[in-house]
Amino acid sequence: ADRPAAAAPPLGLSRDVAWPAPRRGMAATAAAPSLPPFGHTPAKYSGPSKEEVLALRKQYLSPCLLHHFQKPVMIVEGKMQYLFDESGRRYLDAFAGIVTVSVGHCHPEVVKAVNDQSQLLQHTTTIYLNNQVSEFAKELADKMPGNLKNVYFVNSGSEANDMAMLLARAHTGNWDLVALRNAYHGMSALTMGACGHATWKQPVPHNFGVLHAMNPDPYRGPFGADGAKYAADVADMLASATSGRVAGFMSETIQGVGGSVSLAPGYLPAVYKMVREAGGVTIADEVQTGFGRTGTNYWGFQNHGVIPDIVTMAKGIGNGLPLGAVVTTPEIAASLSSRLHFNTFGGNPVCSAGGRAVLRVIDNEKRMEHSKKVGDHLLTRLRALSEKHSIIGDVRGQGLMLGVELVRDRTTKVPAKAETAAVMEAMKDMGVLIGKGGLHGNVFRIKPPMCFGKDDADFLVDVMDAAMAKL
Repeated sequence: ADRPAAAAPPLGLSRDVAWPAPRRGMAATAAAPSLPPFGHTPAKYSGPSKEEVLALRKQYLSPCLLHHFQKPVMIVEGKMQYLFDESGRRYLDAFAGIVTVSVGHCHPEVVKAVNDQSQLLQHTTTIYLNNQVSEFAKELADKMPGNLKNVYFVNSGSEANDMAMLLARAHTGNWDLVALRNAYHGMSALTMGACGHATWKQPVPHNFGVLHAMNPDPYRGPFGADGAKYAADVADMLASATSGRVAGFMSETIQGVGGSVSLAPGYLPAVYKMVREAGGVTIADEVQTGFGRTGTNYWGFQNHGVIPDIVTMAKGIGNGLPLGAVVTTPEIAASLSSRLHFNTFGGNPVCSAGGRAVLRVIDNEKRMEHSKKVGDHLLTRLRALSEKHSIIGDVRGQGLMLGVELVRDRTTKVPAKAETAAVMEAMKDMGVLIGKGGLHGNVFRIKPPMCFGKDDADFLVDVMDAAMAKL
């Protein structure tokens, strides 16, 4: 394989790394694992070659848009949990378009809903009445606990979190927001300030009014899984770094880009209480954890026994459609009504029809329960794999939102950055497309479409095992 030189960014997108040398005596003739059978024949591709597409991309797309893998893959078709390249080769998708394809690539019910609506009406705006957006809002609100009954549709997670931050400040009349180190909340100018990764922060003024608390990371944090001790850091921050009054607290319930980090037990209930006592509202970023992906509850915050004041969502809500939403209480929603506010494409009829279909499929096909069953099986196999390969420092997550962190030493926990990139590339070559994240780019993000089966899980682990054997 070619041996590139520069270090990869955390998401694993295009900066290449120095590859570790293979072990001596490695069996070069071991049979590669085989993909599970799948009854779909991809259409013949007749477009420009991969080389031509790469050349067009380099010439016409922004250089800040990086591609996955040292040798990039060109994807031209998808069906359920599988993707196909221009030659017709099939890959197992273990990353779901960055945790976006919830019920499966080109799921027939979602495709039909989008096509049917496209033939009737593609776009109006909310200045007109349309049944799709109103019915979708009701159906989404019906999935929410408590008084979370008011919906504002947007186009992405960044827009949803941007809106949530605005709502918190408008409703409370306070300015300071508390976020977490290692968090990711989007790439707008406002949400970039809430991110807790230098990787995602442009060298421009930002972070105005955002304070970053210690991350309650059970694996790398100084207090292990003791949520109360991490919450005490927030109490100290409120007392020392603010006026004592804040607009709110925002966090993911499992950190996605940060490397599938589950928050320490007991942390969110304690922090929600103290933030509300300081006049703030609580915001749950469910862009990646929502819609049953964790297997045990429809929303990630429910796994912590809390009900936030504002919930943001995107990605899986539309199965790949540009769709997001902010759900809050009627009282908080009313905080913006003294001025005009508008989103041209938010909740357009086509995306609303697709989003409604996604909700139906999740329920009818019992995808939350399926995620629990397959996720538990996958966790068991990954933990067994960690007994074989000492480079695996931690296996974590819930349902089909899992992380595998690679370290060079389990005691010092030095990130195995180059090794992670090498294993990811080798897995791609054997037919598995997997994600990568964490501040140091050393965590595999396993977040496939929720139709991913046990046979797929076994194939993924077998391929990871074979790839690690090559280190």
